[in-house]
Amino acid sequence: MTTNLNATKREVFGKELATERAAGQLPIVVYGAKEEAASYFVNIKDFKKVLAEAGESTIVTLETPAGKKDTLIHDIVHHPLTGETIHADFLVVEANKPIKVHVPLEFTGEAPAEKAGFMVVKVLHEIEVEALPKDLPHELIVDISTLVDLESRITVADVKLPVGVTTELELEEVLVSVTEAGEEVKEEEVPVDLSSIEVEEKGKKEDGSDSAEGASEE
Repeated sequence: MTTNLNATKREVFGKELATERAAGQLPIVVYGAKEEAASYFVNIKDFKKVLAEAGESTIVTLETPAGKKDTLIHDIVHHPLTGETIHADFLVVEANKPIKVHVPLEFTGEAPAEKAGFMVVKVLHEIEVEALPKDLPHELIVDISTLVDLESRITVADVKLPVGVTTELELEEVLVSVTEAGEEVKEEEVPVDLSSIEVEEKGKKEDGSDSAEGASEE
């Protein structure tokens, strides 16, 4: 699946970006192993629509002033207070070169274990896979209807990968397990260091004109 998105040349940086964002323009940087970093704008509404359709594991064809570029949405920066998208990076991919991406897991079905009073715990919500750009899946289906009791679990080995898609994860790694109802499942909390956010770290130029330190310094 490929999704198209129009991009226009960007010559505005720093504090001047606030006006463009208010007008519905999202600043982006496009780069790749054989692609010099370039700055563009995309319509924020169009970007959100494409993101919902493609996620970060489906090819997005950017229509730029320099021509069409097959890319992946590689990094998204959100405002630390409002959560609004303020910047995105697009990675240009090579058609004949396999790449690694994290693909979300889509859980389907009903687990008999839950009806029996147990709790289904989703340990992972995405896994890293490797494939040619054209073979990258948008999502991977995980059927939880096989979970019937406390001994039930779903591992990487139970996920059917599309042709041409591989993963380096251990086949025994657990994706979904079953536990006693009411048992507290603790998730590791990773503190967010807002000072470490660099809006355009991948695409910044030597003179720093393409870098940012927070939303207003981009």
